[in-house]
Amino acid sequence: MFELYVIMVFMIIGAVVAVNLRGLLSSVIAVGAVGLGLCVMFLLLRAPDLAITQLVVEILCLVILIRATIGRGVSRLQPKASRWIFAAFFIFAVGFLYIAYFAMKQIPVFGEALMNTSQFYIANALSKVKAANIVSAIILDFRGYDTLGEATVLFTSVIAVLAVMRRKGRKKIDERDELNS
Repeated sequence: MFELYVIMVFMIIGAVVAVNLRGLLSSVIAVGAVGLGLCVMFLLLRAPDLAITQLVVEILCLVILIRATIGRGVSRLQPKASRWIFAAFFIFAVGFLYIAYFAMKQIPVFGEALMNTSQFYIANALSKVKAANIVSAIILDFRGYDTLGEATVLFTSVIAVLAVMRRKGRKKIDERDELNS
């Protein structure tokens, strides 16, 4: 359980660093570190399917963001600093931590069963689904919509990366102006 808190602190620090960095590329990399922390957290919570999905989506989003950052030639953001922005961030952070504290107290102890779904799956996989492999029965029949959602997220991410990374069909700025005239 202590590891989860360490990773959450790492993720919070990464998010704050991403917001405060001046370099856009550095901010994108810090956001990637937050996503990697979430992936590790899913692994510690014994949810490898979510960890794999998070890792793939995080890598694809990083590729898109880095491509967009480098392609635009934007290297720095110049935010206007004011006391009001800092005060609003501080109020939000305190409120978030206050709500997160009470939400964390509601989470059951790690390993304690909330529901008895695992016993239901084991008892009924062979009789209701007629599947020889209980893992396939759970993934494809009992949790079919969840699996479909994960596959949709992965497919959409791959299509987005292919759309951003493609070279054929892109027009240069001069060519676009000539076509519009």
